[in-house]
Amino acid sequence: MRLRFAPSPTGYLHVGGARTALFNWLLARRGGGTFVLRIEDTDRDRSRPEHVEAILSGLAWLGIDWDEGPYFQAACVERHRADALRLLADGRAYRDFTPREEFERARDAVVAAGGGAVTRLSRELATRVPPAEQERRAVAGDPFAVRFLVPDGETSWRDLVHGDTRFANAEIDDFVILRSDGTPTYNLAVVSDDADTAITHVLRGDDHISNTPKQILLYEALGHPVPAFGHLPMILGPDGKRLSKRHGARAVDAFEAEGVLPDAMANFLALLGWSPGTDEELMSRDELIERFSLERVLKKGSVFDPSKLFWMNGQYIARMAPEELTAALREALGRDGIATDDIALDEEAFARMAAALAPRSRTFTEMARLSRPYIGPIRDYDPKATRKNWYRDPAATAGVLSAVRDRLAATQWEPNALETQLRALAGEPGVGAGKVFQPLRVALTGVAASPGIFDVLLILGRKRSVARVERALDEIAARS
Repeated sequence: MRLRFAPSPTGYLHVGGARTALFNWLLARRGGGTFVLRIEDTDRDRSRPEHVEAILSGLAWLGIDWDEGPYFQAACVERHRADALRLLADGRAYRDFTPREEFERARDAVVAAGGGAVTRLSRELATRVPPAEQERRAVAGDPFAVRFLVPDGETSWRDLVHGDTRFANAEIDDFVILRSDGTPTYNLAVVSDDADTAITHVLRGDDHISNTPKQILLYEALGHPVPAFGHLPMILGPDGKRLSKRHGARAVDAFEAEGVLPDAMANFLALLGWSPGTDEELMSRDELIERFSLERVLKKGSVFDPSKLFWMNGQYIARMAPEELTAALREALGRDGIATDDIALDEEAFARMAAALAPRSRTFTEMARLSRPYIGPIRDYDPKATRKNWYRDPAATAGVLSAVRDRLAATQWEPNALETQLRALAGEPGVGAGKVFQPLRVALTGVAASPGIFDVLLILGRKRSVARVERALDEIAARS
């Protein structure tokens, strides 16, 4: 089994391409096959080196390694051209000297006369030039395209996803395989390259299904074995239409920059158009390889739901080992320009903070944002939080926070002692837990939501915790 992923470097690696690469990779790994990477860079005007690098780095980040390549299609143009000329010499293709403008006029006339079929119009126009005249013009250097001579009958295959699929050849125009400037077209180049690398299975998006009968005809005409074809369901936006930029579709590296984990992204992509046959959603890479099969690839499109991706990523974050969690958070902070020297926490406190924030974070970008009150000073207090938890009764709040400050300064700094003292204060007549923990939370973090208050205290330490309560008291006094 030999499969390939063949992206065009005219853009970055987007969700659809990444999902196609993943399915091919999973099938190759499960079947002990070979996964080939080919860069289809024959569009010289739109192909960019930076897009090649982005595709390669995106695949590497996702953990999709390739066994052969990357091969570059542009390096094989002479083979493509030779294949086209061989078809021409064998009578399986013909020269077409018809100018584009003449073809368009003839096509418009046919349509205006009643909408008759135009699939054989190119052949009709081309064959008006006698063979001898064609030879003379070719020798003279007149430009001509080479068109494949589509035979009568039908073209069919057993699609690996959709089952029996067939096209009437009468509906297929004699398509160009070599342009008048001597460059090969997509269908010829793909067939030539796949045959050259002995690809046995072609797994790609549904948008390519109309190309498949043309490519099967080329395989047969060139005398190559025809690979098995499978067409994956399209990825849809929330409106049920093909996923596009208007739906917020992004390149894979944007999710990497946002702090999505590669294993979570691979897990999410695997479930876009494939089902494990159970309600399971979280699967390791090894589990995906073991269980992946084309029999469970869906025929209908799947909706790309970013909220589901971020939920899944949060589940992966929560399951990370402590050392992996802290390393990933430090990396995310580094992307935000926060150096290790800028973090006011020792290793133990940092690890405690990461563990406390993990269940509350969907991405490491989000975790880095949530960590700001702990790793550095509080810049501003959330106005809504202070209005609700401090300023409804400033005098009472100041009294409670003063008592909290005194207990924090005198209490042994360990979880049981801190909890005992603060719960005892909350149990006093006229106080209550709501008057202790929420005002204290805002004083310590600047916001109304945080991990457990005792985790927060242990992360910040006695000195910083007491200092923050004192600052809160100063803020309240200034407003009173």
